[in-house]
Formats: sequence, C-alpha cells, structure tokens
Amino acid sequence: MSQSEASVPDAAGRAPPGQGVGRRAWIALGSLWFIYVLNFLDRQLLSILAKPIQDSLNITDSQLGLLGGLYFAMFYCFIAIPVGWLADRTNRVRVLAIACGIWSAATIACGLSRSYAQLAVARMTVGFGEAGGVPPSYAIIADYFPPHRRGMALGLYNLGPPIGAALGIAFGASIAAAFSWRDAFLVVGAVGIVAAIAVVFVVREPRRGGLDGLAVGTVQPKAGFGETLKMFFTSPVLLLASFGSGATQFITYGLGNFATLFLMREKGMALADVAVWYALVVGVGMSAGIFCSGWAIDRFTRRSKRAYGLVPAISLILAIPFYCAFVWAPTWPLALVFLTAPTFLNYFYLSSSVALVQAEVRPNQRVMSGALLLLMMNFIGLGLGPTYVGAASDVFRASHPDHSLQMALYTLVPFYVLAIGLFFWLARVLGRRAKTEIVQ
Repeated sequence: MSQSEASVPDAAGRAPPGQGVGRRAWIALGSLWFIYVLNFLDRQLLSILAKPIQDSLNITDSQLGLLGGLYFAMFYCFIAIPVGWLADRTNRVRVLAIACGIWSAATIACGLSRSYAQLAVARMTVGFGEAGGVPPSYAIIADYFPPHRRGMALGLYNLGPPIGAALGIAFGASIAAAFSWRDAFLVVGAVGIVAAIAVVFVVREPRRGGLDGLAVGTVQPKAGFGETLKMFFTSPVLLLASFGSGATQFITYGLGNFATLFLMREKGMALADVAVWYALVVGVGMSAGIFCSGWAIDRFTRRSKRAYGLVPAISLILAIPFYCAFVWAPTWPLALVFLTAPTFLNYFYLSSSVALVQAEVRPNQRVMSGALLLLMMNFIGLGLGPTYVGAASDVFRASHPDHSLQMALYTLVPFYVLAIGLFFWLARVLGRRAKTEIVQ
C-alpha cells in the first residue's frame, strides 16, 4: 500500500491522522460532489422552467414562490434534523444513498404532475429526500480530509450548487425549448436513481474523527440528540453563522427562484438565450465564488478565526451596487453583465459557515450540527426568500404591472445589510474568544 493510500481513513480506521490526502478521499469527494450536483439540479429545475410551468398549470407568482420556497423548505429543513441524528449513529453513506433515491423518484413525479396540488406534493417529497443529502456528505468529507484541508475540500464540494444550477439551466431550458418541461424532470430523476445505487459501491464509510487527532481504535460515544441540540443553540458562534447564512440565502434563493422568470418576462430574454448565457453566468460566477471562498477561508483563518465572519461580510458589501445595477438594467445582456459580480460574491458565506461549524463541534456531532445549520439558513433563505419575492411581486402588480418582479427584487437590498451586520458580529465574537484563550 502506498503512503498516500495509507493516509486515507478507511472503514476500520487504519489511517494514521495528520498525513496527506490520498486517492480514495478524492474519489469520495468526487462522488459526493456529483450527488450534490444532482441535488441542486433537481431543486433548481422548478425555477428554471417557471415560465412554461406557469403557462401549463396556470399558477401565479405567489404559488410559484410557495412551491420553490415554503412548501419545499418545510420538509427539507425539518426532516434534516432526525436524518442528521440518524446518520451520526449509523452508516452515513447508506443514509445519503436512500435520500438520493427518494428525491430522484419525487423529481420524476414532478414531471408527471397534472395539477398544482400534485406538483406541490411532489415538491414536498423532493424536499423530504434532499434533507438527507448534504449533512451526511459534510461529515464524510470532514472524516476524509484533515482540518487544514477541509476549507478547500468543502469549497470544492460546494461547487455542486453552481454546476448543478448551470447544468439545470442549460439542460432544462434546452429540453423545454425542444420538447416539454416535463421531460427535463423525468430524465434528471432517472439519472439520480442510478447515482443513488452507485454511491453505495464507490464511497466507503470513513472512521469518525480519524483525522482529528483521535487514537486509532478509539470508540467515540454516540452523541445524544438533546445534547447536540443544546450545544448548537447555546453557541453564539454557531447561531451567528446560521443567521448570517440565512439572511444571505434569503437573497440568493429569493433572486435565484425568480431570475429566469424576471429575465424572460421583464427583460425580453428567450428560453434558448437562457440555456446559454444565463447558464454561463451562474456556472462560472457561482463556481468561482465558492472555490475562491474555500481558498480564502483556508488562507486567512490561519491568521485569525475572525476571517470566518469578515470574508463573507466584505464580499456582500462589494455585491450590493452590482445587484442594484442588475435589477435596474433595461436589457437582458446588460443585466447579465451586472449579475456576474453578485453571482460571484454572494456565495462566499457558504464555505465559511460550513467549515466553521465542522471545526466547532465534536466529530460525532458533525452530521446533526450540519443539519442544524442547514435547517436555520434554509428555512430562512429557501423557505422564506422565494415565498416573499413571489408574494411581493403579486402585491406590486397593481401599481407596476409590467415590472412587478423588478420592484420585488429591489426590496431584497435591506437583507444584504442585515447579513453584513450579522457576519461582522460573528467576526467580533470570534475575535473576543481568541483574546480570552490567549489570556488563559
């Protein structure tokens, strides 16, 4: 066995901690990343195909916002807690595979829906399945990569959403333009079922805490549900990271779920143009932002833990003027030019918050802690963001019938200010704690 292979924690925990990252870890990361791509692609298809779905099922902006927001998030957020608790006590890879199978089957059901009620039930089931996707993956990655490489590893893993969104835009819009919006759901769901079966055979369950300095053979006690819950909700650091991420996601999901509809209905963009140009902006912008944020977190947190809050705060400050210019732009090509900057800058929070939570908790609490982070930021952002924008658009329709979505998107700017304030507060708390530890 080569040295690099020996450094990877296998199911028996034979890997000595502190060594380099081996081939098996990268294979696991790649497999989990592909599942995440499908996770986000399934989730984004609704917003990408909003216009043809609206035309087919005769639904309003408010109803569309509920489908992509509250209805989805009710299951996605709250089911993640028991799933996280279960995965912390059982085989995380199998939990992930079952979850992938459920959300993929539900995606197929979305394509078969013939009414708003059927589509709503299918979307809720997608949310139920996707609740078991990300938290186990965070913890598996944390047990495959040592602490000083986790920021980059999680940054690479978090490229799943932008790649999934870009593929969803390109694939979904192309299929809808050539065939039907239903066909896009059917194909993506079928691919997900195959991936759910494959991941069980490709990814091995790593030893919990194998790269955190625990001695080989150490058996960790199973974390109690109440113990982990109390730890999370009494930690100012974890709460501030969660609320800051939630405020940011209120913007990203509020915008993301209506961007395609906004560009087509109010900027004159065609579905074929969406498949190419909007896909490029989302794919390149989000990917670059998430990758660069992982690098920045690894680099700057070595000097000061305050970087966990400062990096996302500064990125959001820079994003505000470009976001306003995007909403204002009179044509879709100019709008896409301005959108590139906030698409890059809006996602610096993700790698920062995920890496911080994984570093703050014990190895046997990582899945549930990741689930709690997702619960808070996704219920605020995913659950309320699209719901709010859809309702606001319907309210503004009376006074601005041709630009109701534009007015609704302008009202997201105060949430930038809120998120910035929360991340600066997080940086201050981390700074104070570091000074206290030095004194002690």
